Amino acid sequence: MNDYGTEINTPAFIIDEHLIGDNLNRILELISGTDCRLLYSIKALPLQSVLEVIRPFISGFSVSSLNEATLAAAVLRQGSIHLTTPGLRDFECAALDACCSHISFNSLSQFARLSGQLPTVSKGLRINPRLSFAKDERFDPCRQHSKLGVDMRLIEQHGLPETIEGLHFHTVFSCKTVDALTQTVEKIRPLLSKYRKQLKWLNLGGGYLYSEIDRPEIFKQTVQSLADDFNLQVFIEPGKAVVDSAAFLLTRVLDCFDSEGKTVVILDTSVNHHPEVFEYQKSPRLENLAAGDKSVILAGSSCLAGDLFGEYRLKQVPEVGDTIIFSHVGAYSLIKANRFNGYNLPDIYQLNGKQLMHIKSDNNHYQQQWMTGNC
Repeated sequence: MNDYGTEINTPAFIIDEHLIGDNLNRILELISGTDCRLLYSIKALPLQSVLEVIRPFISGFSVSSLNEATLAAAVLRQGSIHLTTPGLRDFECAALDACCSHISFNSLSQFARLSGQLPTVSKGLRINPRLSFAKDERFDPCRQHSKLGVDMRLIEQHGLPETIEGLHFHTVFSCKTVDALTQTVEKIRPLLSKYRKQLKWLNLGGGYLYSEIDRPEIFKQTVQSLADDFNLQVFIEPGKAVVDSAAFLLTRVLDCFDSEGKTVVILDTSVNHHPEVFEYQKSPRLENLAAGDKSVILAGSSCLAGDLFGEYRLKQVPEVGDTIIFSHVGAYSLIKANRFNGYNLPDIYQLNGKQLMHIKSDNNHYQQQWMTGNC
């Protein structure tokens, strides 16, 4: 992606529609020939214009709140809306019942208290197989004392409620190995076998980078065996795998100076526009700067001392006015961004080929400003 120069306001969040389509096509190829349906997990990037791009590729949306469910229903012409959340509220049940097709209850107590207020949805349980694969406990849904899902041992002790038609699990984060899935499926097979006549569907959750998964043939075999052996409709719900590599954060250099022998470059963006940089000590990838031997600290413009994107080794030290592009920022960035220090959120642009559409500025007025550039 080349710089659009003065035509673009920075900082800018740019979403490439074609890259989203490429990611979705790779995931569809992964599940081709299987009885598996694709849901997009809205929480990764819930921008309505993005959901419209995604809609033709998918069987539905995965949501975690009433607001997400309402947005999904507004976009989806036909298909499924699956919800699971530990934060289900009783006064929202009627609205959720109207727009969701499937709800996986997060606990047996949540099910007992609220399932009667959701008469039309297909009811499921989110289960915790007690298998941990994430190295960082903050990302581990199966960590000790987890708040996410029903411990499988409770179901073994007390049985599965009669009105439960499906199960949902989610055990990984940014996972590229199929081993996590095969081990989890092996763990839950006795449960599926015991309730074979009762269960109608199984949601394998998200957390896998499906288009990059190793041994895709094993993935296909595992998914199809679930459908064949237990007569189940199988779902997957990728989020990051769909949008992360399809978005870029454009920023310009405001200042450049020496700090105790190291070059600091101040940008017109902030880690507050990409909070996972600060939360999880990530350094986002650079799209447009060549690697070299010059050490440069890329820093945000807020007064937070830790507002740092990281230390990079570059061929050239950026100068005031230069454009820097961070890639792979599509997931869990814009949705978490904030206005710390009073700085505006990034402008949002959507790219379709060589057409760049200015979707939104931080003044909350939508614009339909089309521009032509070279990418």
